Amino acid sequence: MKKGVDYIGVAAGAIIFNDQMQIFLSKRSQNTKNEKGHWETPGGSVEFGETLEQAVKREMVEEYGVEIEIIEQWPAADHIIPADKQHWVATTFLARFKEGQEPKIMEPEKCDEIGWFNLSSLPTPLSIITKIDLEHYNKKHNN
Repeated sequence: MKKGVDYIGVAAGAIIFNDQMQIFLSKRSQNTKNEKGHWETPGGSVEFGETLEQAVKREMVEEYGVEIEIIEQWPAADHIIPADKQHWVATTFLARFKEGQEPKIMEPEKCDEIGWFNLSSLPTPLSIITKIDLEHYNKKHNN
């Protein structure tokens, strides 16, 4: 049985800004399980017995070789992907990279590119959950 396909999967992600208020995004490769070629706020599946916070911290080390500091947790969101016939429930954490750490692609089979982007000039297409994350961020921080 597959997470997100045969049953609802649980995921945790991180929305990260640098000092210039640029957002860190990664581009999903053609080998990923969904939303191939989409730019996203990074994250991944929660493993059995793992907390949401442990999951997002693990994913950041595995995928980008960096440790993060959690600032706050956002409410869970439905990440329903009709094109891939998948359903996930995802929690996003507002976070930052620990001092002096720079992300790099550690799993090239899952990620084609990474980068920092101004909110006014984001790459396309964006993943569904990233659009949800940005809507939440804008409501909370740009009233």
